[in-house]
Amino acid sequence: METLSDQNAGTRRTTLSRDRVLRAAIAYADANGIESLSMRGLANELEVVPMALYKHVANKEDLLDGMVEIVVSEIDQAAATGEWKHDVRLRILAARACLLRHSWSRAVLESRSAMTPAMLSYLDALTGLFLAGGLSVDLTHQMMHALGNRMWGFSQELFAATPPKDTETLRAQKAALPAHYPNLAEIAKAAMHSDPASGRAPGCDDQAEFEFALDLLLDGVDRLRTRQPTR
Repeated sequence: METLSDQNAGTRRTTLSRDRVLRAAIAYADANGIESLSMRGLANELEVVPMALYKHVANKEDLLDGMVEIVVSEIDQAAATGEWKHDVRLRILAARACLLRHSWSRAVLESRSAMTPAMLSYLDALTGLFLAGGLSVDLTHQMMHALGNRMWGFSQELFAATPPKDTETLRAQKAALPAHYPNLAEIAKAAMHSDPASGRAPGCDDQAEFEFALDLLLDGVDRLRTRQPTR
């Protein structure tokens, strides 16, 4: 005789779908980090046996591909205004905001061996904004290389991060700066915004640094646009 528990389990199995699996995985990674995501843990979240997931995702890599596909699809693609520089800037900052909402997504996106359809669609639309703005195919190609990962809203870190527990090494490096590396010390002092009247919080402003580099690239290619250089 079928029990109520059996009926509930059957309902869960019939309502399980690829979209539900992927969105549950995204929610889990948002809350716990991508490192802790496993097929078994995800199955527990969905209250199903692990084998039930494999009807909807082939393996862990397929799961990650699907998660990236959904996240990239969330990027706001505002209608083009005809001002290419404004439109490109807006699109890239939208990508940055989206990926920051899912802090794990950058590492997963970079790890993909092949681009998903949503990734290709985003890049195709971004390329179209350059071409519609009057950039040649060649200059657009060069600009995409210059942007690199900034197309997705993030940039390469200037220095490798110091492990959080290695505070002794970090303190020693800071103490050595003025005497041995005066130029770096000057930059570090400026970055800390030691002047209280500046109104800025100490440390680097990641958003401001990103926008500075993005604007620098867009302004530069805008000047080159009139010359239309070829490789």
